[in-house]
Amino acid sequence: MRLKATATMGAILYLSLFAHVAAARTPEDACTLPGDLQREISSKYPARTLVSLSDLSDDDRGFFQKGHGDDCPGLVKVDFYGDGKPTFALVLITKRVAKGKNELVLAHQVGTIWKTTTLQTTEGDAPVAWSQKPGEYKDVYGEKKIHATSPVIILCRYEASTILFAWTDNRIAKIWLQD
Repeated sequence: MRLKATATMGAILYLSLFAHVAAARTPEDACTLPGDLQREISSKYPARTLVSLSDLSDDDRGFFQKGHGDDCPGLVKVDFYGDGKPTFALVLITKRVAKGKNELVLAHQVGTIWKTTTLQTTEGDAPVAWSQKPGEYKDVYGEKKIHATSPVIILCRYEASTILFAWTDNRIAKIWLQD
């Protein structure tokens, strides 16, 4: 009986370790788009790539990883519209030019079509993006308030600016959290 219990416990430990290793992903995997979306983005935004950890300065990489681990700084899956349909926020950069043009693009799957919308363009160092829970958010100046009923998108240039995007009243609203 004792041998059977030891064997069972060993099997459970092995399987839990195997499951953990199988679930682990590399930073490169985190920046992989679904195939049909990759084709759409490559077609509409040629010469642009998703921001990856290697595109960030050492300081920015450290800030991002502290808050988001090995997530992709240029790709966020988010139920932005609250409709449960596949939606991604993408931070695209042009690498040909040092400190080139950066673009935050929202890709929303409607049926078999990906609809894309540019939310923000910036220049300079690569920004990062992530999602936050629905809730009430106030701008940095204390003048505007957003009550988001679905998750929001944050676009951040560390130590420079942070912008929040939310779907409210059937439109995209934006406030500055840091300027």
